[in-house]
Amino acid sequence: MDLDEAAAKSVPQRRGWSVVKEIIETVVFVLLVFFIVRGLLQNFRIEGSSMFPTMHDQQYILVNKALYMHFDLNAPLRLLPGRGELEQNVVYPFRKPQQGDIVVFLAPESAHDEPDKDYIKRVIGIEGDKVTLLDGQVYVNDQLLDESEYLDAGTQTNCKGYAATCTVDVPAGHVFVMGDNRNNSSDSREWGPLPLDNVIGKAWLSYWPKEDWGIVQTPNYELSTDQ
Repeated sequence: MDLDEAAAKSVPQRRGWSVVKEIIETVVFVLLVFFIVRGLLQNFRIEGSSMFPTMHDQQYILVNKALYMHFDLNAPLRLLPGRGELEQNVVYPFRKPQQGDIVVFLAPESAHDEPDKDYIKRVIGIEGDKVTLLDGQVYVNDQLLDESEYLDAGTQTNCKGYAATCTVDVPAGHVFVMGDNRNNSSDSREWGPLPLDNVIGKAWLSYWPKEDWGIVQTPNYELSTDQ
């Protein structure tokens, strides 16, 4: 076999390897993009009516996981000898959950009905807030919370059980959440403030059914001192 024949036979082999290499690179790229996107966004199907009338059963949304991304600066230091007792130093590059945000989260262990299930509720109070339920209305730090933007007129927000009034001081690293369907929601009134570590992300975009398509809005609260 002369050199010309050998070269002619090697051309298809090189082309074949080039195609295989391109396929492998494409698959790796697609997987990389998938995992990156999965780390930033998550689809979520609403089950039940606890967020009605804002959201309804079998509605599909995208959850922004990147917004609440956080990490503990002291975590690597705890690996060093004698540093295991270092307190957490948690940093949020963007922001923490804020009042009015609709959040998806892992139900805390105190949610005895369905712990470890993903819930969706609205943030009513953040760490350091005092949340009071009185005469069917919500007060945050002794100011009446105007929820007319997303609750039907006349909606009563009552304590769980038979108490006429209840007050919760939201501790550090927690938020107080409630469903918009106040009479049919398992939330912080029942199982207490929610640890921030349980929060998965913020409800961002509703995409199905198509008539519900759109950005999930956050209310512009107006607080009143009238009681």
